[in-house]
This record gives sequence, C-alpha cells and structure tokens, in this order.
Amino acid sequence: MKLKWKRADMERVLIVCAAALVVALALRGGSPATEMVYEEPPLTARETVSDTIDPGVETQSTVCWYRDGDGYLVPVTRQIPKQDGVAKATLSLMVKSSENDLSAARMGLTNVIPEGTTFDLDISGGNARVDMSKEALNCSSAEEELLMVQATAATLCGFDSVKEVTFLFDGQKRSQLTHGTDVSGVFSENSVNVESVATMAAASTYADQVQLYFPSGSGRLLVPVTRTVFSPADLPTAILELAKGPQSDSGLESPLPRDCGVRSVKIDNGTATIDFTKEFMTVTQQTDGGQQAIRAVLFTASQFPGVKKVSLLVDGQPFQPDPVTTETFLNDAQEVMTQYPGVVEID
Repeated sequence: MKLKWKRADMERVLIVCAAALVVALALRGGSPATEMVYEEPPLTARETVSDTIDPGVETQSTVCWYRDGDGYLVPVTRQIPKQDGVAKATLSLMVKSSENDLSAARMGLTNVIPEGTTFDLDISGGNARVDMSKEALNCSSAEEELLMVQATAATLCGFDSVKEVTFLFDGQKRSQLTHGTDVSGVFSENSVNVESVATMAAASTYADQVQLYFPSGSGRLLVPVTRTVFSPADLPTAILELAKGPQSDSGLESPLPRDCGVRSVKIDNGTATIDFTKEFMTVTQQTDGGQQAIRAVLFTASQFPGVKKVSLLVDGQPFQPDPVTTETFLNDAQEVMTQYPGVVEID
C-alpha cells in the first residue's frame, strides 16, 4: 500500500441570509445542529459525507469521537447507512482497524478503542450499560483507557435515549482497568476534556460543570471542554465562560474577538437570545467569515434542554452575517477532511 498526500481545498456551502440569525438546535443523535430560518430560497438536500456508501443508499447522521493531535477528544458527524442498532454501529466505527484508521487519518485524527473490541448494549430508562469485549483491556496506558471510556460514554450520550453510561468488560463489572482507570461509576457526556482546577476550588460544595466549545489551534475543529464553575450551571454562566476563552496553556483558541462582552442572555419560550457587545461584529473578518465563532456559541447553548432556538444580537440589533451557512453539523466529516492539509490516497 502506497500513501500519497495532497492539499485539499476547503469547500463551504454559503448563502446570504436576509433575516435575523435564528437557529433551530437538534444536536442529539447526530442531527443538524443549526438550521437557518428564513423564507427563500428553500434548503437543498445535504450531500452524503462518506465516500464509502453506495449512491442511492439512505443514510443518517451519527457522531463519532476521536483523538486529535493535541490529545483532546473531538466529536465528528458522519453519515452511515440507515439501520437499526445505530448506537452499536457508531461505536464500531471508532474501533482501531485498517479501514477505520484510514477514515480517521483522512481527518488528521486517530481512533481510541483497541482493535477487535466488540460491544453488547442494554439501554433502559436513560441508562446505557455497555459490555466491551476483552480486547478493550488492551490499552497501553491509563491515558488511553480514559480516552476510550470517555469517548464511548460521550458517543452513547449523544442519543436521546441515553443520559448516563455504565461499563462492563468481558461480561464483568470492574472497579479499575489494567492501568488503574476507575470505571466503577457512572459516566455522562460532560466527562470529556475536563479542565484542571485548583484542589481547594474543586472541593467547593458550590462547584458545577458546563461544557464549552473552543476552536482547535488549527481552527479546523471545535473541541468541547468541561469547565468547573462556581455559580449556577446555566446558559448565562456558560456564555460568560465562553467569552473568557480557553485556559492559557490549552492550545485552543478563543472563538470570540478580544474584548467582546456579553450584554444579556435571556430564554423565552425555548428561544435563547444572546446579546453581545459591538466587538462581536469583527468575527465576520475571520478567514471563515466567523462560522466557527457562531458554531461555538450555538453548540455551547445547545447543551441546555430548554434551548430550542438561538437568536444572536449585537448591541441589541439582529446579527446578520453575510454570508452564512444554511446548516451546521458538529465537525462535519466532509468539511474536516477538506480542511485537513493531507488527504490519504491509496494506489
């Protein structure tokens, strides 16, 4: 097998929006995260992102989790043939194999579940009990074990029917894995990429967590980060924390312009209205027209169950980016591949 690398041009679907930026959120299960609401023109069908699915096969979106070059877990939206048992099929895409590794490499990512691992799933009452086969015990380090467990839990919690995940390995309940990783408890979607906090602060009885989305150092990916906060874990807190940016040593980028402030955050009848100061307007000067900044706000807001739509304002006026994407998937696989500087080809 011979590998060649070439530069791929980033492709975007762009459209001018004459109305205020109002987006409908539907994160769970790999559905489109944002959809522009306006009268004309009608939305066109979205192309399948996988090059391994035969034309004419009905597909559905699903979210897989991979490791990036900086050690973060990142979600990527992929298309797979429509089928029963989509949760198990999604996990199978994350297992190391020649085919899966090639798909991940095309996005500059790596798989986190040991080769040969299979899954037995039991989902009931919001809890998913996943039994991973003995191959899952073959991780080479505690770091790899933790990434495997967190990625598996985050994948399953991406489905509406799952709120939390417990683990079995080779049919047995274990308190620790081979390298000491604790798997005795319950895992949720807010278990990934946890920021470090001071010991005294972490022990505070008022501590809670929110999930924030920051662009990776390359700007290609949005990375979810779990941050400990010492105020109510609600939408206003999350947006204020997003405006603070990532930790200085994280290698991540701030999605909002320098000195951008938050004037107000309100939720009314399922619509979250977020009003930024005038500095927010400079996001349109970014190389992507501000798309990652907008997505970071939308995905950060979408973690709160009461939020169905988001309206962005700047100094009290509707934010009207020009151009804007008609719909946004979380780290869409096709977009990630076209932005990656090396695309793998096999002769």
